[in-house]
Amino acid sequence: MKWIVGLGNPGGSYQTTRHNVGFMAVDALAARWGISINQSKFKALMGEGNVGGIKVYLLKPMTYMNLSGESVRAFMDYYKAALEDIIVVYDDLDTELGKIRLRYQGSAGGHNGIKSIIQHTGTQSFNRVRMGISRPAPGFNIADYVLSNFDKAEREQLHAMVETACDAIEYALNHPYDETMARYNR
Repeated sequence: MKWIVGLGNPGGSYQTTRHNVGFMAVDALAARWGISINQSKFKALMGEGNVGGIKVYLLKPMTYMNLSGESVRAFMDYYKAALEDIIVVYDDLDTELGKIRLRYQGSAGGHNGIKSIIQHTGTQSFNRVRMGISRPAPGFNIADYVLSNFDKAEREQLHAMVETACDAIEYALNHPYDETMARYNR
């Protein structure tokens, strides 16, 4: 079993914001794999399916970003899910727009969604796909920036980044995460 958790904020007003690239990746995986994300469980929208013989769960926590760990913990407790089987997908200010960076441990790096997951799981060791949104121009408020929409000029890079993140996650279903990191952290 693998479970992929995309981080974001619920509601139409946040749908296309920088902070919601995790949701975008999970939605793209759902479309790619023919999985409907239509169950409301564990404070999340969830879908489940079978990908190449592997049971896969897709989760989009509906707790708002800062409480994402509540949803992760609820899923873990119910399914007795192992943290080795999770992949968390989220936005990263320190990664250039269009790039992804895979990690299997580390601090939250100021990301409140990751901070919440660390708090609720008691560990910093879990697989992650960080999707680059770049830093704003000096003087631009970070909170306003992450809740802003992508510019028209950025959308091509965004689309390519979502596809690359999906490719990496799909590869990770059948390969060790360190091997996936070696392949996609270029």
